Amino acid sequence: MYMKAKPELPDDITTTVQQALAEDIGDGDRNAALVDADACGRAMLITRESAIVAGTAWFDTVFAALNGGMDIEWHCADGQRIHNDIPLCTLSGRIRNLLTGERTALNFLQMMSGVATATHDYVERLKGTRTAVVDTRQTMPGLRSAQKYAVQRRAGINHRFGLHDAILLNENHAAAAGSIAAAVSRARELAPQLPVQVEVTTLEEVDTALEAGIDAILLDNFATHVLTRAVNMARAYRRRFRKAITIEASGGINLRNVREIADTGVDCISIGGLTKHVRAIDYSMYIEPA
Repeated sequence: MYMKAKPELPDDITTTVQQALAEDIGDGDRNAALVDADACGRAMLITRESAIVAGTAWFDTVFAALNGGMDIEWHCADGQRIHNDIPLCTLSGRIRNLLTGERTALNFLQMMSGVATATHDYVERLKGTRTAVVDTRQTMPGLRSAQKYAVQRRAGINHRFGLHDAILLNENHAAAAGSIAAAVSRARELAPQLPVQVEVTTLEEVDTALEAGIDAILLDNFATHVLTRAVNMARAYRRRFRKAITIEASGGINLRNVREIADTGVDCISIGGLTKHVRAIDYSMYIEPA
């Protein structure tokens, strides 16, 4: 139900970066135009706090798109833990391009490092358990591939990418189809090659979903003692039919309760806040004229 492969760079980096630059530059950077076109300089990127780095490829692509022949030397790599006040990279090239690309490049790096750092914090809380940290589709529009890449940089696992690569049925799908069983049956008929997951909110729905023959169950906003019962029901179904079923918990997850939820025995915990409630990491870039 989930992707566990080594993270690879998505193929939309250039397109995403070009859209971001077009949004910022418009028909020309009036600020950088104040600097002589041939003036060159160096810049240093530093962090003001400890974090997990992610997004270096997006950062590089910003300056490559400006056609300035920028030289960038990284002193760290994606997925690496960094500490405050250390240099992350040095850049050398035309000052105009350093000025024009600075904000867009930092936006990508700060946001993606924030996602990777949040993922790291949750993964650390679950050390010693068999429960995985999983992301969701609650991503920033246009930045899903970047955010999901950042999740994987620190041992998080990607849930389905979108509506096309797996089926997750909730109460609205069940209501539209007439029942959970009808929704599952219709999904199997229309897309037999895709895994089917059902989101449930009560023990009665757990039983109904399991009997419908699903591949994964999403236990949403269950109290811990009820969640334990739901996990036991799903495990019993596994043993009875010798069928692999992914047991996922979600809803109201935070760093205070994530370990308690993992201890119920769920296979994974999905956390929308990894990509929805992003706190950007505090990076700064300082330019020195040659």
